[in-house]
Amino acid sequence: QVQLQESGPGLVKPSQTLSLTCTVSGGSIRTKYYYSSWIRQPPGKGLEWIGYIDYSGGTSYSPSLKSRTSISKDTSKNQFTLQLSSVTPTDTAVYFCASGSGDFVSWGQGTQVTVSS
Repeated sequence: QVQLQESGPGLVKPSQTLSLTCTVSGGSIRTKYYYSSWIRQPPGKGLEWIGYIDYSGGTSYSPSLKSRTSISKDTSKNQFTLQLSSVTPTDTAVYFCASGSGDFVSWGQGTQVTVSS
């Protein structure tokens, strides 16, 4: 069973960079056709896709966040990381990581990140 766990600071100051790590167990992010994604849900709103890194290291980002987003991975630790720069209070959300392929995608439980001075 694949399990994912998000980790990182729960409070980030405006203009700083938000950095979160997703640790995957029970499966490898190097598995062919695996896509490892970040998604967020602002308070009172729906899910918003942020971007992904695929099994070969290719990335794709939401156009609205692309200029501030970077997703990378450390295959030796089976982890992938989100960095979102120049954050504002509108980036306050529950952040989820997800990884898998096709119908077999597992999600983390989510982590609250608040942007506030």
